[in-house]
Amino acid sequence: MSEPPYRGGVGSRREARERALELLYEAESKGQPPAVVLQALPVPPEAFTAELVRGVGDHLAELDEVIASYARGWAVARMPALDRAVLRLGVFELLHRPDVPTGAVISEAVELAKRFSTEESGRFVNGVLATIAADARPA
Repeated sequence: MSEPPYRGGVGSRREARERALELLYEAESKGQPPAVVLQALPVPPEAFTAELVRGVGDHLAELDEVIASYARGWAVARMPALDRAVLRLGVFELLHRPDVPTGAVISEAVELAKRFSTEESGRFVNGVLATIAADARPA
């Protein structure tokens, strides 16, 4: 089951997250802040995509600190870049987008990890985000 299309734009949140992941990966690959990558685009992305990219960029230190404290045995800097970007995106939504259901955040992040990284990445992302969610969004 996928989320309904978000208000204010064409497409789905799934597509917006995928585009945000691409932009976050591009920013890291170029060694630029995510906001710089957004500003350089010839056509601005959908609003939700831009919000995710800006949010991750604005909270990068906090997100990495949270990831590091939950990813036992893994230093954030040593994680594959795609896994790191997916985790940052998921943690940003868990901590700063309470309107997005926890299950949606986790399942979308796992799908992104499986699609763009490895099957093992999907399991890793699921474990880290589920543990963070249990503390950040207790039932």
